[in-house]
Amino acid sequence: MWRKKKKPKDDFFELLYGQGGKTLEGLDALCAFVSSSTKENAEKVKDIEMEADDLRRIIIDRLNNTFITPIDREDIFSLSRAIDDVMDYACTTVYEMQVYKVDADGHILAMTEILKKECKELIAALKNLRHYPNVAMEHAREAKACENRMEKEYRRSLGHLFEGSDPVYMLKMREIYRHLSNAADRGDEAANIISDIIVKMT
Repeated sequence: MWRKKKKPKDDFFELLYGQGGKTLEGLDALCAFVSSSTKENAEKVKDIEMEADDLRRIIIDRLNNTFITPIDREDIFSLSRAIDDVMDYACTTVYEMQVYKVDADGHILAMTEILKKECKELIAALKNLRHYPNVAMEHAREAKACENRMEKEYRRSLGHLFEGSDPVYMLKMREIYRHLSNAADRGDEAANIISDIIVKMT
């Protein structure tokens, strides 16, 4: 018997999860770059950032062409934007280290690891968001805890930095620290949006 095919419904949970996974891939590449600032490692971060931009564009396109979404379309848009911002800041960190011709210090290494941990928690939250919202909420809280650790490391890094005597070097490094801190702030915003979504779902 012939049956009319149903138009597949866009799975925004999977799309967001995929975007988060690509961002984690980018942060892995960022950690590799700050450990070894080769041109190849830098280009990998930049390439992944462009791939992540495409995933963001796909989500926006699907939003524009989907009448009914499983969660508020404003939340989908804002969550995707926050995740994208994390990757953008990771990429600009690479650009600035190259332009300023500076190598990573212990603070940058620590901050990138915190950022990667935050992203892992966000991905876990996204993975569980649809079927296990309480589990997702726990991971969102852990992501926010990572942002708090980043803020402490950021302040510690500035304290050590301004003990030096080279003002030009200080300004360069402060900008890089700030980009990593901003990336964690955007991860915190993503965790807040996930928490809001969960409240609306339950």
